[in-house]
Amino acid sequence: MGTMKNNRTGSTLVYSTEAGGRMCPDCGAPAAQCRCKELAKAQTAATDGIVRVSHETKGRKGKGVTVVKGLPLDAAALAAVGKQLKAACGTGGTVKDGTVEIQGDHREVVIAALVKQGHTVKRAGG
Repeated sequence: MGTMKNNRTGSTLVYSTEAGGRMCPDCGAPAAQCRCKELAKAQTAATDGIVRVSHETKGRKGKGVTVVKGLPLDAAALAAVGKQLKAACGTGGTVKDGTVEIQGDHREVVIAALVKQGHTVKRAGG
C-alpha cells in the first residue's frame, strides 16, 4: 500500500511498499528508476554551443517573431536572458520550450546583445 501526501495540486504518491520505496514527485516512478535528472541534463547538453537567431512567421497569423534557439542555460537563466532581450528591443516576447521569442524582426539587436554577453551567435534562416 502507498502513503499519500496532500498538497495544493492534489494528492501525490510519496512511498509505495509495492514499488519498492520512495517515489519521484515529478514523474511518479520509483526513486531508483527515476530518470528526471538525466532527462534535464540531456536537454541542456543537447546544444552545440552556438546560439541561432532567426525570424519566423509560421503559425502566427503572419506576425513575425525573432526566435533565439540553442542557449545553453537552465529555465531561470533563460527567462532572465529573455527579459533582457525584450528590454533591449523595447517589445514583448516569451520563453517557450527552451527558446526565446521576441515580437517583431529584431535580429540585429538580439545578435548584438548576445555577442556582448559572450555567446557564439549565428544568424539562421533568411
